[in-house]
Amino acid sequence: MRILFVAQELSYEPQGLMSMSAVLKRAGHDVALTVADLEDPVQYAVGYRPDVLGYSVMTGSQRGYFELNRRVRAALDPLYTAQGRRPVFAAFGGPHATFFPEMIGEPGVDGVCIGEGEAAIVDLADALQAQKTGFSEKPVFSPDIKNWWFKRNGEIVKNPPRPLIRDLGSLPQPDRALIYDKHPILARSGIKRFISSRGCPYDCSYCFNSAYYEIYRGERRGHQRPVDDVIAEVNAVASRWPLHQVVFVDDLFILRNDWLEELAEKWPRQVGLPFFCNVRANMLVRDPRKVELLKRAGCHTVSMGIEAANDRLRVDLLKRKMSREEIIQAGRMVRGAGMHITATNILALPTSTLEDDLDTMRLNAQACISYAHAYLFQPYPGTELGEFTQDSGLVAGTLDDIGEVAWERSILVFDDPKHKAQVEHLQRLFALGVEWPWLEPLIRRLVNLPHNRLIDTALWWFQKLYRGYAIYTRVHPIKASPLDLLKMARHFMGIKS
Repeated sequence: MRILFVAQELSYEPQGLMSMSAVLKRAGHDVALTVADLEDPVQYAVGYRPDVLGYSVMTGSQRGYFELNRRVRAALDPLYTAQGRRPVFAAFGGPHATFFPEMIGEPGVDGVCIGEGEAAIVDLADALQAQKTGFSEKPVFSPDIKNWWFKRNGEIVKNPPRPLIRDLGSLPQPDRALIYDKHPILARSGIKRFISSRGCPYDCSYCFNSAYYEIYRGERRGHQRPVDDVIAEVNAVASRWPLHQVVFVDDLFILRNDWLEELAEKWPRQVGLPFFCNVRANMLVRDPRKVELLKRAGCHTVSMGIEAANDRLRVDLLKRKMSREEIIQAGRMVRGAGMHITATNILALPTSTLEDDLDTMRLNAQACISYAHAYLFQPYPGTELGEFTQDSGLVAGTLDDIGEVAWERSILVFDDPKHKAQVEHLQRLFALGVEWPWLEPLIRRLVNLPHNRLIDTALWWFQKLYRGYAIYTRVHPIKASPLDLLKMARHFMGIKS
């Protein structure tokens, strides 16, 4: 079978697509990728003639992908009908599909994959291959493949999920050539992203994990790849493409000390590259050995969620059961060990105030954060906090009004429209206030500026330029030629994330 993955853009390496391409190729199928902001995906699809179109969709981007699928199918379906071929099969997966499989009702959507996609996509391709015999009005295959919802004779077939992949070492190495052959800027970048585990044991109310493990009830939370497998992948990438810093995108990198101990022993000798990973403040404070192991392994930067300074918001609303003191102590422990630390923060939470968000800015400074990311709360349906926000009538609009990125605008209902503008401006200025706390009086004045094109553009540039400076000098410092730096800067300024 010929499977064509279709993406709107690539900001970074999509771990899911690379893994699914690898398992499909191992099973004997042909895989290609088209990226809409690099080429005409319709023209590419017509030339490639796929049997399956694959889309990985985040909430906020779904309408764009439905339209993209409509355009591609409008070009392919008449061609296939004239040739006596079955229509192309449009398969949707990713976070939005997992939590909103009802999207199967959208025109042009043939299948929706819930949860992990590797085994599911191979089973689908194998089933389609088995039935690949001329044009027929009969069902293409028996629609009893786990993890999939299908349409059949006007009915929706809802199959249960299969167990999670527990032995992540059984998967082939991700197909990075699929991405790098298509996207030379990502290929040339010395910063590349990897994943060493799946899952998180915590139940933060704004996160998808609670809803995800409702799908996978009874499953253990958190499976890690063998250290040797991770090292083999990193070294294979370094032998073929530039690699100066490894970014681990795991939800939580520090689950098990025995795994960290093995990494600390092997990574410096066999890889020797600095890396970035995600941690949790209370885990570091309660087990300082984790900081020691990360430093010994070669960690350069960690990231942790602070989210909110106010105890009611952080502990009760977000269900992040840690104290301000633990957050401050964790940040200072990391900096004291000679590593940098970034933090994530959520502004404009339901029932929060501007003063709460300014207090969060001050807490980041107290925790010695090297760079502070600030996001505007998005009420993702399916999450506990998203459902609470919608049930409380605090959402202005529908699911389709949620943006693709969590820093463009808030869609909450505000008692005072001025508050909405204030927090949207604060999002742009937040990192500057953490870096230079003495700017707070000025920031308090700037957040009261009105929304208009000139002010919004100026604040966007302030944020983007400072973020780029912090990332390439502290968070992910790399050596690169002036030309490569210019190309990376252009890519960075253009991406939504």
